[in-house]
Amino acid sequence: MPEWLAIILLGVIEGITEFLPVSSTGHLLIAQKWLPRQSDLFNIVIQSAAVIAVLPLFKERLLQFLTEWRKPDVRDLMLKVGLAFGITGVGGVLLEKGKFKLEENPLPIALALLVGGILFLVIETLLKDKTARCREVTWTVAIVVGLGQLIAAIFPGASRSGTTILLALCLGLARPLATEFSFLVGIPTMLAAGGLKIYKAMSKSLPGEPVENWQWVLLGSAVSMVVSFIAVKWLLNFVQSNSFKPFGWYRIILGGAILALLWLSPAFFQ
Repeated sequence: MPEWLAIILLGVIEGITEFLPVSSTGHLLIAQKWLPRQSDLFNIVIQSAAVIAVLPLFKERLLQFLTEWRKPDVRDLMLKVGLAFGITGVGGVLLEKGKFKLEENPLPIALALLVGGILFLVIETLLKDKTARCREVTWTVAIVVGLGQLIAAIFPGASRSGTTILLALCLGLARPLATEFSFLVGIPTMLAAGGLKIYKAMSKSLPGEPVENWQWVLLGSAVSMVVSFIAVKWLLNFVQSNSFKPFGWYRIILGGAILALLWLSPAFFQ
């Protein structure tokens, strides 16, 4: 396969799965078996590009934060986003100091996909009357969403957006607001984490190491940005009148496929 095509495919996968509640880790786990493995810096940069791409979709809310922060309701939401972000940040620092290493074993990733998919189906079945859902982010939701991001960081396959949206739904938040708040908290979280990882990756580069191919990085980032923008715009419209059940079924199918591959062909993931 031409390398340019592999780069485009990686950008597409990252752009689609970064914000949708389906786990980018689970998809990349399978994709990397057929596509050339890229550097950590490449993966971090295209992830950050996917995050930056969705900023225009929240321009009204972000402008509120910049120009209307004195209004009680705007300031209240800002503080709740900040609280969730702070909880995740403190937890991330503690994980870093504890030398936590992300699990790459496909078994727990598949199980996390399955469990998350089943929970989406169960919770959505229990939440039949979407019109009765709460339309205001509470402090409890902010705290739980911050903790949810840490859960997703510890258990790859859980999906950051999937975990936080599920928890917000459980606490009574309406689907559109649960999705928006998850993204508002996720944007600074992922940009901060991505910026730190980029700094570390570039500062640790030693003389004699392979030089990063910035042409491929830029191509992957451009594709990731375009696809991410389209995917998130679609999702924000989708949740206005639809449940998350399709994502639940998708996660179950993907998790089941990974488990089947592990059982039928254990060498596939080695």
